[in-house]
Amino acid sequence: MKNRLVISMIIIELFMMISGDLYAQKEEKNEKIIVKTSLQCDMCKERIINDLSFEKGVKDVLVNVEEKTVTVHYNSDKTTPEKIRVAISKIGYDADDVPADPTAYAKLPKCCQKGGH
Repeated sequence: MKNRLVISMIIIELFMMISGDLYAQKEEKNEKIIVKTSLQCDMCKERIINDLSFEKGVKDVLVNVEEKTVTVHYNSDKTTPEKIRVAISKIGYDADDVPADPTAYAKLPKCCQKGGH
């Protein structure tokens, strides 16, 4: 009976140690980047959120139309700030020092292009 109790306690302790290690590793992977963009309106906001949400490693996307920023929470094991900027560029918007992809930009509605309002 004592052996079962000891074994059970060891198993529980090991489980807690492993769970704690996995949680700590998961925390280390989460990063945040704020990117200055050329977005213009709420349509831009929806487009960026929808398209960027499908990028590998992206966990959450917040867009501030007034400040023209995109805040991205991402897993640094799966993507990088540069890949996020390129992804925004491919949607048709400038992303910090990465210019908008010309083909994607040309496909944006006029109100979403720079000076469109």
